[in-house]
Amino acid sequence: MKYSIVDIETNGGDKITEISILVFDGEKIIDEFTSLVNPESNIPSFITNLTGITQPMVANAPKFYEVAKKVYEITKDTVFVAHNVNFDYGIIGKEFKSLGSSFKRKKLCTVRLSRKLLPNKKSYSLGNLCASEGIKINDRHRAKGDADATVILFKKLLILDEAQEESVISTFLNPRSRQATLPPLLSKTVFDNLSEKTGVYYFKNEAKDIIYVGKANNIKQRVLSHFYDKKKKEITMCMATADITYTETGSELLALLLESSEIKKHYPKYNRAQRRTAESIGLFCYEDRLGVIHLAWNKLKLAPNPITKFYTVSEARSFVEKLCEKFELCPKYCHLQTNVSGCFHYQLKKCRGVCRQEETIKSYNSRVQQALDSIKYKEDNFIIKQPGLKDDQYGFVLVLNGFYKGFGYLDTKKEASLNEYMNSITSLKDTRDVQRILNSHLKNYPENLMLIEESTL
Repeated sequence: MKYSIVDIETNGGDKITEISILVFDGEKIIDEFTSLVNPESNIPSFITNLTGITQPMVANAPKFYEVAKKVYEITKDTVFVAHNVNFDYGIIGKEFKSLGSSFKRKKLCTVRLSRKLLPNKKSYSLGNLCASEGIKINDRHRAKGDADATVILFKKLLILDEAQEESVISTFLNPRSRQATLPPLLSKTVFDNLSEKTGVYYFKNEAKDIIYVGKANNIKQRVLSHFYDKKKKEITMCMATADITYTETGSELLALLLESSEIKKHYPKYNRAQRRTAESIGLFCYEDRLGVIHLAWNKLKLAPNPITKFYTVSEARSFVEKLCEKFELCPKYCHLQTNVSGCFHYQLKKCRGVCRQEETIKSYNSRVQQALDSIKYKEDNFIIKQPGLKDDQYGFVLVLNGFYKGFGYLDTKKEASLNEYMNSITSLKDTRDVQRILNSHLKNYPENLMLIEESTL
C-alpha cells in the first residue's frame, strides 16, 4: 500500500501558501512534491510570523490551478495521510472544487492513530507528539519540515500497528468505521453513543470547556453533519472538539428553548447568533398630556415595566421601526424622529397624520394597542403542551402573567395544577429570543396552547 503524507500551510483561511506531498511505501519515500503556492490573497502578519512565508515569497509561485494536476496525479492510488487529516484534505478538496473538479482519496489521520497506538499523551499536536517520541522537526510550520516529521511518526505507527491483534489502520480505512470523518481528538465511542432523538448537544474541547451548543431533531445525525461541513469555522471547531455530550428534550420547541438558555449561560466560542449575555434595553409606552400613546426605549433601570427587552439600542430601534411600518404608526411618537413638529413619513403616506392633527388620537391609539398586542402573548397564563421524554409523560412550557417561567415534564397520570407545573419546571430567563421562539411556535401550532384555570392561580 502506498501513502501520500501531506502537509499544507495556508493564509490563515482556506487558501494554500505551501504544499508538500511525500509518497511513502511503508519503508521509504518513493516520490515527492513540494512547492510554495500563490494564494492570490493577503498573508496576515501573524501567519508570516508563524510560518516564515511572506508575500514576496509567494508572489511568483505557481497558483493552485498550476499545481493541481501534479497534486492529483501524485496522490492517485494512495492513502491520504496527514496530522489532523480533515483540515488538509478539506482545504485541498476546496481548492479542487473551486476549479470545478473533485478530489477523493482514502484518508488516515495520524492524530487519531496516535491516540489509539500511543495512548495517554498529554498532547497530540505534531510538535508535542514528536518531542515525546524523540522525533526532530526541522523547519517547523513549513510544509516540507512538518511532512518529513509526519513520515517518521507514521512509520512508527505502522510498526506499532503490526503488533496489534487487529490492525487499527485497517479498521480506520473501513468506510463503515467513520474514523476518517471524525475530528482528530474525538473518540469514536463518544460518537457511537450519541442519541438519535431530539435534544441539545455540546461540543467540548480538551479542557472540557463548552465551545458550541446546538439543537437537533436527530442529535447524532446533526453532529455528523458538522464533520462533513467544509466551512473554515466548522473545520476549526471540529478540530478542537474532544468530547460531545447531549440532553434529550422530547420536542424541538423544548430543544430550542434549552439551546437558547445554554448559549447565554456558557457563552460558547463558536455560537455567535445568541451568545449575548444580558438584555439591557427595555421597550415601554406612556401617554402624553394630549392622550397620545408613545413607544420608547431606554436602559432597563429607567424603563418602567418594560413590554419587552433587547440586547442593544440598535436592536430596539430596529424592532420599533418594523412595528411603525406594519401598523402605520407615527415615527415622532415612536421616538424615531425627534425635534419635528410633523413626521417625514406623512409625506410618504406611511403615517396617517396624528402628528398634524389629521387623524384622531383615539384612532391612532387603537393601532398602537394593536401593535402592543402583537408583541405580547394572546393569553397571560398558559402552558404549551409538548411530547415528553417517555410515553407516560408530557413536556410543557409555562407562561404566567405574560412571562415565560421555564419548561418541564409531568406524568400523564398526575393532576395538572399550577403547583404541579411550578414544581416540575426548570426555571429559565424570559428573553427576546425566547419570545421569538414561543410566538413562532404558537403561530404555527396554536392548538398546543392550554389555558391555566383561573381558580388554580
